[in-house]
Amino acid sequence: MTFTRTTLANGLQVLLKEIHTSPLISHWVWYRVGSKDEPTGKTGASHWVEHMQFKGTPQFPVSMLDKAIARDGGQWNAFTHLDWTTYYETMPAAKIDLALRLEADRMVNSKFDPEEVESERTVIISEREGSENEPLFLLGEALQHAAFRVHPYQHEVIGDLADLHTLTRDDLYNHYRTYYAPNNAVLAVAGDFETREMLARITTLFEPIQVGPTPPRLVRPEPDQHGEIRLTVEGPGETAYLQVAYRAPAASDPDFFALAVLDSLLAGPSNLNMFGGGGISNKTSRLYRAIVDQELAVSVHGGSSATIDPFMYTFTLTAHPRNHLDKALAGLDAELERLKAEPVSAGEIARAIKQARAIFAYGAENITNQAFWLGYAEMFADYGWFTSYLDKLMEVTPADIQRVAQTYFCSQGRVVGIYQPVAEGGDE
Repeated sequence: MTFTRTTLANGLQVLLKEIHTSPLISHWVWYRVGSKDEPTGKTGASHWVEHMQFKGTPQFPVSMLDKAIARDGGQWNAFTHLDWTTYYETMPAAKIDLALRLEADRMVNSKFDPEEVESERTVIISEREGSENEPLFLLGEALQHAAFRVHPYQHEVIGDLADLHTLTRDDLYNHYRTYYAPNNAVLAVAGDFETREMLARITTLFEPIQVGPTPPRLVRPEPDQHGEIRLTVEGPGETAYLQVAYRAPAASDPDFFALAVLDSLLAGPSNLNMFGGGGISNKTSRLYRAIVDQELAVSVHGGSSATIDPFMYTFTLTAHPRNHLDKALAGLDAELERLKAEPVSAGEIARAIKQARAIFAYGAENITNQAFWLGYAEMFADYGWFTSYLDKLMEVTPADIQRVAQTYFCSQGRVVGIYQPVAEGGDE
């Protein structure tokens, strides 16, 4: 678990971890900007800027990027989330210099050609409209809007359709220049390299990049919710869904670890790593036995995200053709009340901890995942959060489980949403 941490003169945080198990290196650049940083009228800017980073620079024209990475046997991608945007390349160790040069260049030299901006507008609007055909996207967006009236977590990462039509090239370029600066970034590298040589190369490429102004932040804490919110979304399809969202702590909160064990016990362990790394069935979870086995719903899942500010823990249930969702909600409520009222047995909590530890370990075993965690943990805490995660799960007690259930699963602070399919003629 040894690694090297340093900060360049321009504020770029660098984390390096040697792993000599295979001749691969995974290189990530994380920017502290996500949908949380977008004011009303400019939602979706972070995700759109991410797309524009693949449209080339004078040194790396768009026509050569994919070919250059593929020719050297690498893979690359990017992701935008609530709190961050990240770019990565996993390459054969001897070819990693291409990735280093590419990311140093597009930190400052992405072109944002007006024609490419307009072309990408069409792509992103089509992506958004395609998502609107998905019941769980529509329902999830409605829940998010209802749960966050003030905090900028209130909108989807892709942005609102109205803003996608009106954002300009200058809006996107200004967003890029505001947040894409070395003092607002973390560079994480894991794999088959020598630390001294890698750090010297990173310093040569990245340290000449000028420091940017301190980026602005939208600081708008969400006020307490006074009473349960219920909503119904109607749309195409044949299946009804239920989602129930509760307030959840930030990832840096000590309660986050108890909630992870509770999640494993109640709905099956969630994988915090977006790359997966092994699935664990939730058929032994309390909710599966109480709801799916009893045919109150076809499926049940739960989970939360690792975020800077408090977000949501959301249960998702798929309706059973022979039972109304009211019965599924009653089954969920009964299990939550049981958890609040009765301490969990030692055997049950041991199994929940074991499953939560296993899925975490599966999501951290290869070189790309190791580099991912180097930077990802820095977005909401620090790398010590990752290295101590398994130990903190082992410290969770039955009393902790009962306390966090009582603290966070409160009906007056939840949002209950139903997706109701409607036929073309308007009938449910």
